[in-house]
Amino acid sequence: MKKILIIGSGGAGKSTLARELGTILSLEVIHLDAWYWNPGWVETPKTEWQSIIQDLTLRESWIMDGNYGGTLDVRLSVADTVIFLDFPRILCLSRVIKRRFTYAGQSRPDMALDCPESPSITFQDY
Repeated sequence: MKKILIIGSGGAGKSTLARELGTILSLEVIHLDAWYWNPGWVETPKTEWQSIIQDLTLRESWIMDGNYGGTLDVRLSVADTVIFLDFPRILCLSRVIKRRFTYAGQSRPDMALDCPESPSITFQDY
């Protein structure tokens, strides 16, 4: 396993699993949220995002977490392992709410700088 893709609902534990596997397997962890979002929750333009994904997937080995459906085909085509976290909605929702309050007003470790969590519960698929 040299290119591991972790996907699933928000709050499923993608980033947590990626960090833990990265430590165990000594692989680089790529949190897509940290690459997609710019300071102040500004989205990366679509063409630039496609280029970033191309570059990231060319790396020799990685664990990559995040959904971003618009680039899933590219990531699936190079991943040698896919982990799909499929947990009940209520569990994922409770984790999202906990995360929002745990990191309220600050950026969480797997997020881009200057993208503080807020109590808003909005899910988007890029």
